[in-house]
Amino acid sequence: MSENTTKTSPLHDKHVALGAKMADFSGWSMPIEYPGGGVVAEHTAVRERVGLFDVSHLGNAEVRGEGAKHFLNACLTNDLDRIEPGKAQYTMCCDENGGVVDDLIAYLRSDDDVLLIPNAANTAEVVRRLQEAAPEGITIENVHEDYAILALQGPKSDEVLDSMGLPTGHEYMSFVAAEWEGHPLTVCRTGYTGERGYELVCKVEDASALWDALVAAMEPFDGMPCGLGARDTLRTEMGYALHGNELSLDITPVMARTGWAVGWKKDTFWGKEALTAQKEAKESRLSGGLLVTGRGIPRSHYAVLDADGNNVGEVTSGTFSPTLKQGIALALLDREVNEGDKVTIDVRGRQIEAEVRKPPFVQGGASS
Repeated sequence: MSENTTKTSPLHDKHVALGAKMADFSGWSMPIEYPGGGVVAEHTAVRERVGLFDVSHLGNAEVRGEGAKHFLNACLTNDLDRIEPGKAQYTMCCDENGGVVDDLIAYLRSDDDVLLIPNAANTAEVVRRLQEAAPEGITIENVHEDYAILALQGPKSDEVLDSMGLPTGHEYMSFVAAEWEGHPLTVCRTGYTGERGYELVCKVEDASALWDALVAAMEPFDGMPCGLGARDTLRTEMGYALHGNELSLDITPVMARTGWAVGWKKDTFWGKEALTAQKEAKESRLSGGLLVTGRGIPRSHYAVLDADGNNVGEVTSGTFSPTLKQGIALALLDREVNEGDKVTIDVRGRQIEAEVRKPPFVQGGASS
């Protein structure tokens, strides 16, 4: 993407001033890592203490009007009737073939007011599809440019927010409205690292001061700013799906094993017929984990082979696990492949040994 079309976070200047390594991420110039340890140190800070991520590339869309929840429930996979106002829900927007347009989190403010946070590259498409389907009286507005999102993650995150007078202790996948120095923000008990943590949604104009305050509040707990490199290693250790890797228009919730976020008993949602048929057929490949027992780091699209050299899968995400100190991967595998099986991963013609494991690869404290 050319330089003049690359988007920047409201905190871009902060990252540059800190010497962050910047890279394109879904059309956004975002920090991948910071000086002073890089991905491994940042990953470890989140697992053991606390770290701060700028995730302002994530989208924001507001769905409002009488029956907004009911409308969304007929579109998105998960069942919004399972939650109450003040709670958040992981869900997916599928097409008629069951492919995943995007996975997102729905924040139920009321039955007539829902905030959606999709992924950066997919916000416009999710909004477009919802707008086309919306009945009169329901409005869907892309408000991405109005908000910034900061993710404070790690076992010390409560103590950091407590020191700033912000609310903590609410249930996992819930959120509360709050104020910080007179500025409104939403404190969400959500995250993408597997650790206990919070995501703070604030106005764009408040993001810089809030970032500085969080960085200062982390110092007594040996916390640090973290880039998207650590966010990726953290989520891979947990086995969390990433759209474009584990989920796509070609990889359905059935294949990705995210059927737990599908309201199968609902009357309707986009892609229900196709997904139900695929679920019942039991023929598609399924997502699984691979723990590398040899030497090497798997990457997406590498082939997975059985003992006879037959192709039995394909890596969707692969990385070095800073916690386990070895390679790990998520992969789409034939249904005949079982947990505990020995396989090899073809790394540019060199085979590295691995064992099929059910994620997560490590135990996090997200829901504690």
